Amino acid sequence: MKIAYFDAFSGIAGDMTVGALIDAGAGADALFAGLDSLGTGARFSAGRVKKKGIMGTQFTVEHEDQKKHRHLPHIVKMIEAATLPETAKQNAIRIFNVLGEAEAQVHGVPIEKVHFHEVGAVDSICDIVGAAYALELLGVEQVYCSAINTGSGTVEADHGVMPVPTPATAIMLAGKPIYARGPEVELTTPTGAAIVAALGLGFGPAPAMRIERTGFGAGTKDFQGQANMLRVLIGELSGASEATSIRVLEANVDDSTPEVLGYAMDRLLAAGALDVTLQPVYMKKQRPGTLVQVLARPEDQEALAAVLLRETSTLGIRISEAERRVEAREHVEVETRYGKVRMKVSAGGAAPEFEDCRRLAESTGEPLKEILAAATAAYRKGNG
Repeated sequence: MKIAYFDAFSGIAGDMTVGALIDAGAGADALFAGLDSLGTGARFSAGRVKKKGIMGTQFTVEHEDQKKHRHLPHIVKMIEAATLPETAKQNAIRIFNVLGEAEAQVHGVPIEKVHFHEVGAVDSICDIVGAAYALELLGVEQVYCSAINTGSGTVEADHGVMPVPTPATAIMLAGKPIYARGPEVELTTPTGAAIVAALGLGFGPAPAMRIERTGFGAGTKDFQGQANMLRVLIGELSGASEATSIRVLEANVDDSTPEVLGYAMDRLLAAGALDVTLQPVYMKKQRPGTLVQVLARPEDQEALAAVLLRETSTLGIRISEAERRVEAREHVEVETRYGKVRMKVSAGGAAPEFEDCRRLAESTGEPLKEILAAATAAYRKGNG
């Protein structure tokens, strides 16, 4: 599975995204030919630049000034009529829908009535379509992104001075990890936010991957303390499905019943927790209680915190970052006299999938321990 991981240490914008993907190997000639088919009359270039000692690619769109605003249906028709792969078209339209929904919410109008202003300008259309097509040219199937540096301060827009992140950007990044560091300017634009909000499958540290190539996309501004660049890592998922960098959520509870805590554990696991443990502890005033500990992927932190607060009586949660080492594993299926069982296989050995064995124990009436043993014996026989 080929993936792209965007490292938004200095924010993310549409032109930076396209520049990074060209820098990582997306063919500029093919990309520009696809963008020409939009019929905007724009001209494109990609030049190498250096910012704070880092070389990258700056993608530029040149066009005549256009005063007219575009609505979403018009932009969708432009994309559908272009000579582009179907997947690239669908992804570009998805990005515009995410952007349109955010703008509609900000301005209180139906999405079909949104005037896209800067977003509907030629350069933004080319940035979004260019990003979608460049990902296709690189064979990228999944997109991930780091925590996003949004910048801070204010920015001038068509409607006047707005705070950073702008209202539409904040809506699109809801639930995703953001921060502000560096100059008091807009580092993440609505176009950049829309690209990762629409296509991103996970936000936080890079997933376990084998890097094949990297690229840097340059922004137009220069900053004193940091390179105005977006980095992209292109590579293959390494086979470890769990996050290697995780969050640990903890709460001390002394007034919830075992039934409530057991139910909370079930709900946390169903919501995506990597693991949940309950440990007996003594709290202040020598009160016996329970330490609830949850291991979570970074992108699931807030959702799991909400479950923990909702399903237990705790009034506060401690959150810390930890590293997790995960050994690559695969599943193979073995046949036993009770039925088929999946085995989880790694360099350290093999173990039957508990849920498969429990299902067979319930359906056959045989002891669970017998089915576990039979599955292990069948695997050893086939791999002896």
